Amino acid sequence: MTARPEDIPAHDADLRPDTVVVAGGRPAPEHDAPVGPSIVLTSTYRGSGELRDADRAYGRFSNPTWEDVEDVLARLERAELSGLLYASGLAAIASVLSLVPAGGRLVLPRHSYQGSLALASDLEARGLLSVTTVDVADTEQTVAALEGADALWLESPTNPMLEVADVPALLAAARERGVLSCVDNTFATPLVQRPLEHGADVVVHSVTKYLAGHSDVVLGAAVTSDPELRGRLKKHRSLHGAIPGPFEAWLALRGMRTLALRVERSTATAGELARRLAEHPAVREVRYPGLPGDPGHARAAAQMDGFGSVVAIVPAGDVGAVEAAVDALRLWTPATSLGGVESLVERRRRHHEEPHSVPETLLRLSVGIENVEDLWADLDRALSGIDR
Repeated sequence: MTARPEDIPAHDADLRPDTVVVAGGRPAPEHDAPVGPSIVLTSTYRGSGELRDADRAYGRFSNPTWEDVEDVLARLERAELSGLLYASGLAAIASVLSLVPAGGRLVLPRHSYQGSLALASDLEARGLLSVTTVDVADTEQTVAALEGADALWLESPTNPMLEVADVPALLAAARERGVLSCVDNTFATPLVQRPLEHGADVVVHSVTKYLAGHSDVVLGAAVTSDPELRGRLKKHRSLHGAIPGPFEAWLALRGMRTLALRVERSTATAGELARRLAEHPAVREVRYPGLPGDPGHARAAAQMDGFGSVVAIVPAGDVGAVEAAVDALRLWTPATSLGGVESLVERRRRHHEEPHSVPETLLRLSVGIENVEDLWADLDRALSGIDR
């Protein structure tokens, strides 16, 4: 069994992230021990007498299967405390936003995960906080917005526009002003970017996406090295019942074993597809930080260990023509979400809540691990049918 969540994990400094995803969260190396962790299915734990902080007590407070995942996440993000697993990415986001003081001000990218924007808007409508949206690619604008703010929320690259923030500079500015900072690291994964190393207070993930990687679970996570913040996040998780199921946690850990291979393959394929799409006559614009001409390329190259595997394109033609092209795809799956082994495509503005600054015809491509030539042939055929 791995470290309890209150413990500080002993990081193996000589183990690189692509080894940690395979070696972490394993049972103790004892004779006849299983190689893989078990699923612990229980709603309560034996015990009597006065409860101590270390006692498990009840299934809403603790589960060894969660802790295997939480330990691996902490090691990947280089946190000093084990992570916290949640029932969904949005549950993790809600927990982190609960750290904003009542009536406080949150600085948020204008292009962010739709759930983050919707939740922040709902909290603002109920008078619990105020929201200032910024273009996070504009460092000067974002730093100016931090004056008098209580919390900074970052995504980089952003969803779905793939803008790249100057993460080290913005986190430093937040720290200098005493502003709580959180980075949604879902797109990059800790293999590509580790915001805690740049001074973030909290990192969140939709574990549903790249970490679990198989489009079969819904989970979220928050990671911090601050004991006080972790205690508040854990209390929020317990009180609001935002806990994961043990089976989902076990599936996520199994999926994480191949994270490094999946990220390597999908990133390489995304880069090649982006280059070809940039030359396609039916594509007006390609957004991908791996392209030398992309506005975020230099910044991403300096602060990330790769460029990710999400590509956004704005095809020629109107909404009807673009949706017809999506329907003509055979290998790419038209669906929301991202980060799975299969390649997904979605016109983001089909969601009414998506900001209107996102082009109507923008397609978000989540590149999977299929053969690049098969993916390209499918895309090329469908896009070539658009009347330009």
